[in-house]
Amino acid sequence: MMLSDVMEDYLKVIYQLQQGTDARIKTSAIAEELDVTSPTVTSMLEKLEERGLIDREKYRGVTLTDEGETVALEVVRHHRLLESYLTEHLDYDWSEVHEEADRLEHHISEDFEARVAAALEEPTVDPHGSPIPGADLEPPERPDGESVTEFEEGEVVVVEEVADRDPEILSYLAEHGIEPGVELEILEVAPFGMVTARSSGREDAVSLPESVAHHVRVARPIDAEQ
Repeated sequence: MMLSDVMEDYLKVIYQLQQGTDARIKTSAIAEELDVTSPTVTSMLEKLEERGLIDREKYRGVTLTDEGETVALEVVRHHRLLESYLTEHLDYDWSEVHEEADRLEHHISEDFEARVAAALEEPTVDPHGSPIPGADLEPPERPDGESVTEFEEGEVVVVEEVADRDPEILSYLAEHGIEPGVELEILEVAPFGMVTARSSGREDAVSLPESVAHHVRVARPIDAEQ
């Protein structure tokens, strides 16, 4: 089945919005994510439904069919492998790779994908901590983390995943040592959502507005949960 780049983008976005929820995905959420109008989304959803890639209920939203999910997983796998390759082998900063991967993800062959994965020694997560689907295109397990805003003052947590969309946010976080695998001590949680934290090995603290903190998913260290 030949699909346009735009169709694949829609399926990828629906897949990403479905993570962590059993609810159907609303047209408005897709429109916001892709920065297009709701009528534009509705028109595309009709095409995807005709191809059997989504299940759509009027006024309730959509979910991916099995076939649609497989397409989305392949695009996500391409995207996250490319992000990993760009950072590890071409010296891209993690704040630069999302847009490059967006441009390339639709146009690589299965052979190229396999060679990239082999060169990276079959990574399971991308530079931002997001899980990479395997070559079998089975849905990967997402880390159990939650937004750092859900934790309390005095807790120590480990960064698991950082949303990769906004280069300015990624640069800001990297400047303060906040990246996957790093321990954070939560120093203060303000009533309006501002989180002040300090990453391990750093003396300086960083204050994260709720709009930034929401992008950082963390979990308690394994030994702290036992």
